[in-house]
Amino acid sequence: MYRKELIAISTALLAGLGVAHAEDTVKLGMVAELSGAGAPSGTNWRDGVKIAVEEINAEGGILGKKIELGEYDTQTDPQVSRALVQKAIDEEAYAILGTIYSGSTMVNMLVAQQNSIPQFVGSESPSIVQKGNPFVFRTSSGSQKGIPALVSYFTDTLKAKKVGIAWVNNEFGKGGHDVFAAEMKKAGIDVIADVSSEQGQADYAADVAKLKEANPDAVFVYMNQEESARFLIEARKQTLPMPLLGEVTLTEAKVVELAGPAADGAIAHVGLTAAATDVPGIGAFDKKFEETYKRKPTHDAIKGYIGAWTTKYVTEMVGEFDGEAFSEKMHGLCLKAADYPKILLDTCWDEHGEMSRPSFMVQVKNGSPVVIGTVPAN
Repeated sequence: MYRKELIAISTALLAGLGVAHAEDTVKLGMVAELSGAGAPSGTNWRDGVKIAVEEINAEGGILGKKIELGEYDTQTDPQVSRALVQKAIDEEAYAILGTIYSGSTMVNMLVAQQNSIPQFVGSESPSIVQKGNPFVFRTSSGSQKGIPALVSYFTDTLKAKKVGIAWVNNEFGKGGHDVFAAEMKKAGIDVIADVSSEQGQADYAADVAKLKEANPDAVFVYMNQEESARFLIEARKQTLPMPLLGEVTLTEAKVVELAGPAADGAIAHVGLTAAATDVPGIGAFDKKFEETYKRKPTHDAIKGYIGAWTTKYVTEMVGEFDGEAFSEKMHGLCLKAADYPKILLDTCWDEHGEMSRPSFMVQVKNGSPVVIGTVPAN
């Protein structure tokens, strides 16, 4: 009898400790492409989030609650991502951080919306913020805002009259392709070669040969990281003579690592880059990331970092863990880096969850991405 009473008391104490622990923490669900084709993006996103969580917890957490981070690997599969967003919510995640691939986000963001859960995504397809979902927010501008920043480079710097497009045939690639083609038409520049490829494609010999034969003044390359690297390697092999320009991924650290010398000369407009070390917050993040993980961060790492910190900032503005109040606060919100330093750059979100902030032009020189210009927020 005495032993049974002790067991009952111990069980009650442990249960009480569990409740106390739960009351002292807030759960965030980090849902990302940790394996499969999207792993270079997803693992960087995760590691940026982890640095942010470590910093936030060191400062006392969110509204006094330490963050408990759940990690969920989508395997770069949209349907798996949907199931995992639901799992994270079932496990009481207050907010979702991810995904990066647009095709996955298009599927899983509906789950977060149905549960009134705020979701920060690294996806850049225009359609993400065109569905009327009030709970989804970008961590960098979509292609419909980023790509137009490249137009002046084609018209004024390159004096291009005819261009080619090399793009990956997925949600991300199609979105960028359509925006670029429309911008070229408005600028009076002809698209004379339009070459699509598949996600995970290994051989770009035929694609590059088509572009070389068409002989445009420049080629716009819009692919995910591994595909971008393979394309650059083949372009160098076939001595593709014209400038290669991209948006977001073409000059990323992972692309440069994989492509090696073939990446030299590539130019891209990027919303975020670790190469912008003159920006104090980015320089500090770059240093901390490299010390922690022994590699350079990609833009996805910075995006994950910003998503986690924005979750803290906005929740504390609201004053409670309320997804609907969070969403209402986010729409039309502007955060200045002087007041919210971990946002890194002055940033605004519109009524659709699209963001606006200054951005950069980057060129790969001697194996390293180098900032060659800045672009004002649009």
